[in-house]
Amino acid sequence: MTWLAWRQFRVPALSVWAGLAAVAVVLAITGPRLVGRTNYSDVDVLFTGTLLAVYALPVVIGVFWGAPMVTRELETGTHNLVWNQSITRTRWLATKFGVGVPVAVASAGVLSFAVTWWAAPIDAFAEKEDDQLARIMPEVFAGRGVAPVGYAVFALVLGVAVGMVVRRTVTAMALTLVLFAAVQVAVPFLVRPHLLPATDESVAITASNIRQINGNESGVLESVKVAAPSDAWVLTNETVDSSGTPVHPLPEVVHKCLPKPGSGDAFPERGTIGKCMAQLTELGYRQHLVYLPGSKFWPLQWVELGLFLVLSALLGWFCFRRLRHLS
Repeated sequence: MTWLAWRQFRVPALSVWAGLAAVAVVLAITGPRLVGRTNYSDVDVLFTGTLLAVYALPVVIGVFWGAPMVTRELETGTHNLVWNQSITRTRWLATKFGVGVPVAVASAGVLSFAVTWWAAPIDAFAEKEDDQLARIMPEVFAGRGVAPVGYAVFALVLGVAVGMVVRRTVTAMALTLVLFAAVQVAVPFLVRPHLLPATDESVAITASNIRQINGNESGVLESVKVAAPSDAWVLTNETVDSSGTPVHPLPEVVHKCLPKPGSGDAFPERGTIGKCMAQLTELGYRQHLVYLPGSKFWPLQWVELGLFLVLSALLGWFCFRRLRHLS
């Protein structure tokens, strides 16, 4: 049974491994050249490409490995042939998972390890610069560390579960893609910020820590952002009054800190703007900061890996329950 499962699975698996080998060669050649640099603008395309590769692999695993794994046999009826040869349903599905899950783990693990190693100098540099994406930011987080292993396992089991429900290969592939994409969008914004305790601070608004001022077309200043640790994922950066209530827009006293659009007035120097905006502190306003520091990157990686493995286990349990109703 194991040999049969591998024979059915080997073509898509070997296709992905060929792609992984090509990526590994490129990373091995270019990686050593990144060490010790302070300008990485010439590798922007490759940097983005590595992220997309890690993002795409679980999708490929779920859509092209997981979804057809069961539905293909349900459509052709070959599952009945196996079940009538002393192979139980449970053993049949367990063997498929036993072949598919380790291959998915190995594939995602190798790719994520290679990309994390390659991007280490860039990530280290980004954690020291305010205008760079730190690795704990959502755009980068899912392309690093051990979390992609959890995504790959979840995608595979999700594809199998969807296939067992809809029992049509093409439909299962499309639905798996939609559901997995929805999960990957929802988790960073609805779940990940709450997996670990965030740092909550109230800081004074000073001329030196103001980083961004936002206004509307009428010249009304709506919000101000202050500096946070460069390696942090900032969840909240808002102005509050003495009672802790968010202020939007900002008080009229600071509306004159910037010239009104179309007025033709000269734009003041940064220091002058900062001193003007610092009046907010004198009036009792503070800046409320909530962020996850860069030091929580690895703990968050392991927690998210555990979350997706638990979700995968629940989906696996559903698959074995659903198996009883298949004919």
